[in-house]
Amino acid sequence: MSFPSQIIGRLRKSGVVAGFSVEKVEHAVPLAKALLAGGIDVIELTLRTPAGMDAVKAIRAGVPEMLVGVGTILDPETAREVKAAGADFGVSPGMNPKVIRAAQEAGLPFAPGIATPSDLEAAIELGCRFVKFFPAEACGGIKYLRSMAAPYQHLGIEYFPLGGVNAENMMAYLAEANVPAVGGSWIVDQSLVNEENWAGITCRAAEVITQLKEND
Repeated sequence: MSFPSQIIGRLRKSGVVAGFSVEKVEHAVPLAKALLAGGIDVIELTLRTPAGMDAVKAIRAGVPEMLVGVGTILDPETAREVKAAGADFGVSPGMNPKVIRAAQEAGLPFAPGIATPSDLEAAIELGCRFVKFFPAEACGGIKYLRSMAAPYQHLGIEYFPLGGVNAENMMAYLAEANVPAVGGSWIVDQSLVNEENWAGITCRAAEVITQLKEND
């Protein structure tokens, strides 16, 4: 399935997707609420901890206003589990055809990770028009993305850069017409989460939203 236009629209409106993993399931809902209070209503919860899948379910149930994306989907079974957990969309760090097909069969909007033209062509072949550009800065940043994207511009491909994106460079990425949103892993500071300093998380989210509005 193609990535739904309503989700792309929500990503474009948000501009920044807060990316994070959860060590303790009990932190999931207050963390999501803290981000929402700061103005960020789209997340990418990565499945890098044992608590990940339960955290997805908790946020879907406890914070229904949040658009929940799930990252680090590395195998077909996980794609199916993510859909069953109620995620709105999924992403992966790489371009695995088996994962893409499983997501499509499950009805999970999915953005595979791409880093090269060959990755991108493989994703296009499988029907993907919205892809995760990862690791963005390590690959060469905006200059590289522009060069890679140029031959495919007529296909309407859109990119979701993650990896090295931060408060200093996010506006440059968002100035690109084919970048509806960037991934912001700097927003959720793990030390604040460990301290259960939810007001601190809200403050960090609000700073990002303020920056977006000032540069709108």
